[in-house]
Amino acid sequence: MASANVKELTDANFDAEVLKSAVPTLVDFWAVWCGPCKQIAPMVDALADEYKGRLNVAKMDVDHHQIVPQQYQVRSIPTLLIFKGGKVVGQLVGAVPRTKLEAEIQKHL
Repeated sequence: MASANVKELTDANFDAEVLKSAVPTLVDFWAVWCGPCKQIAPMVDALADEYKGRLNVAKMDVDHHQIVPQQYQVRSIPTLLIFKGGKVVGQLVGAVPRTKLEAEIQKHL
């Protein structure tokens, strides 16, 4: 990962890192073989740096961690979920433009 501000999530640490977070969290569900995931990765890294302190940004590899993606019915990747107060408050699927993702983030800050 390019940004030190992006957390790597697992099924084990998801609850503590995302659901119990004091600030909103953007979770990027992705896989190594996913072209659109690679396409948006630099944007996700940049947003992690720009929103540091106001928004947590994390990634979860759906091939290595399958329990959480199944719980949140992640069927296509990339899926970007925004969590606030332990609940999903925003969802975008696919390689969305940065403007669309930032507009969704702004709603929940």
